[in-house]
Amino acid sequence: MRPHVVAQVAVSLDGMTSGFDVDLARFYALATLWQEDVTLTGADTILAQEDAVRSAPHPGPRPDGPLLAVVDSRARVRSWEGLRQLGYWSDVLALYADQTPARPADSATRELVTGYDRVDLVEALEILGRRGARVVRVDSGGELLRALFDVGLVDELALLVHPVVVGSGRRWSDGHALDLEPAGTEVFEGGVVWLRYCIRPSGLR
Repeated sequence: MRPHVVAQVAVSLDGMTSGFDVDLARFYALATLWQEDVTLTGADTILAQEDAVRSAPHPGPRPDGPLLAVVDSRARVRSWEGLRQLGYWSDVLALYADQTPARPADSATRELVTGYDRVDLVEALEILGRRGARVVRVDSGGELLRALFDVGLVDELALLVHPVVVGSGRRWSDGHALDLEPAGTEVFEGGVVWLRYCIRPSGLR
């Protein structure tokens, strides 16, 4: 049985995921609500934070923290040990495909290989579920989230809406039709609104 998948996304009023300052402290404080077993993210998200990973404190793995699983079909991520030592996660897991380029022979990073030229997200989540994961939180507003929507793998959606209009860029939903059932709304100081929804099984078309 696959785990429950929740996606939390910071967006502007016009639905963009970039081009504005995100209230990261609030974003990650709210994310603790789900007590996820796995944080699922994509290589693009990790690569965009490589400088921050290098300069951040490295207190070591957090034994009671979630597992960080990174979808990295082209083996672009190199900062595995730095990610492991950040103090947020218990360990890291690279999600690769059969045709992912060869990795260094001495790599100590755990791997899960599924799919041919791209990671098979359905199978990856099923395997994580068999390994004991009950809740997976998606930390991505880009290609990974849209790929999960494509195959109907997102069960719950939380939008942290910031009071700004960006005007151009790529929207978080990318045209997906979602049948949403409201699950909660909260308004914070400064006009940031937290909208939570359950996605009905028939809600992805």
